[in-house]
Amino acid sequence: MIKHIMAATMLWLAVVAAFPLYAQQHKEHTLGSLWPKVEENYPGISAKKSEMDAAKFNQRAVKGNMLPQINAQAQNTYGTYEGSAGGFFPQPGFFNVNGPLPLDGSSTAANTFGSAIVNWELFSFGKLRKQNEAAGALYNKSVSDKDAYLLNLKKTLSERYIILLYNNAKLQWTQKNAERLDDIRKTTSGLSASGLRPAADSLLASSSYVQAMGEHDKWYGFKNASYIKLLELYGNDTIDFTGSIDRFGNPTENGLYKLNTINPSHPILDALDKQSEYYTLSGEVQKRASLPSINLLGGYAYRGTGISPNGNVSGAWNDGFSNTTNNFLAGVGITWNLTSLHTKRMKSQQLFKEAESTKLIQSQYQQAMQADLSASQAKIVQQYEQLQKTKLAVQQSQDAYNMYLARYKSGLITLTELLQIRTLLEQAENAHIEASREYWGLLAYEAELTADFSFLFNNL
Repeated sequence: MIKHIMAATMLWLAVVAAFPLYAQQHKEHTLGSLWPKVEENYPGISAKKSEMDAAKFNQRAVKGNMLPQINAQAQNTYGTYEGSAGGFFPQPGFFNVNGPLPLDGSSTAANTFGSAIVNWELFSFGKLRKQNEAAGALYNKSVSDKDAYLLNLKKTLSERYIILLYNNAKLQWTQKNAERLDDIRKTTSGLSASGLRPAADSLLASSSYVQAMGEHDKWYGFKNASYIKLLELYGNDTIDFTGSIDRFGNPTENGLYKLNTINPSHPILDALDKQSEYYTLSGEVQKRASLPSINLLGGYAYRGTGISPNGNVSGAWNDGFSNTTNNFLAGVGITWNLTSLHTKRMKSQQLFKEAESTKLIQSQYQQAMQADLSASQAKIVQQYEQLQKTKLAVQQSQDAYNMYLARYKSGLITLTELLQIRTLLEQAENAHIEASREYWGLLAYEAELTADFSFLFNNL
């Protein structure tokens, strides 16, 4: 007796110890358990992260414009040196030759030249500061774009998961219909063989069964197709969605009644806000680009030539490094592109209008999203009520079908009447599946509007 008590106690302790582990594993098989893998491996997210990195590098590059700009060059040339009087504009494509006359010796000479110039923009009337701010706004916009993309990806994942569960429910529904018709077919065949029912009943039952099997094949294909679409996001060979099958048709009421408003920091609204800010700062950059710049200039030059101070010219290449001179030049300069005053002002006005338009679109989106959220929440409450009624209708139809099946087997009703009752049961089950899909679809839309998928991820 004591051994039996000890054995029972050990078994009870093992069950108690295993239950939390089972419950934890069962709870992990939710829609939310798929998201970490999607977030880690989906290429689209990596693309958005690369866009953020690109915007960050652009921001650093713009900051580099505030540093002194250094240009260096080195040349070694061989050619004539005949000078000419007059003036010219030193545009690209021209080169300059200097040589005092008269000279003796070779008609060609080698030359060496090297220089370094430092240009530091001391005062730009805020141009560089606004460029830096615009680059920062562009980076912030890339962050908001990534958040909006993640939100949309969560919605896509939820929709594909719901479609998979819907198609799986349809597959199970057609399987139940086929099993019921198969049972009727076997019963009718036996009654017909015994002479209690006409042979036509057996043919009618067999025809209905074959049609049900064809419907089952169709939904089997739909289910596999939706599974493949979900795997495209998940990036794995298998997905365990068995824990969500029951929750799909029997949702809980927890968290159903919520009073939510659209958060102004919603990723979509925030992305539009950052876009407007970027346009505004870019307009300021264009506006200030028409102002002058004050620069500190410094330069150093080294020059060598095969022409000696006494007028002798050497055509040897190594003599091009002789007769060297060193010069430096320092000063302050101001540059002002006067012709850009009008074009820069027009460009800045265009960008300001773009910012204004984006801000109005943001306000429009927020107003529309708030209306959609209120309407969606009203639908969700009523959809849940419909689910409870369709669930009860399925149970009552099932009980009625079982009763009529027993009456048919007893010879109290005809096959046509039984098939009509079966059709009513089939319609009740189908209505419940459709209501379930509509319910979870509304929750997915609500989660997108509120940017909060926690309830949907934890309860499906």
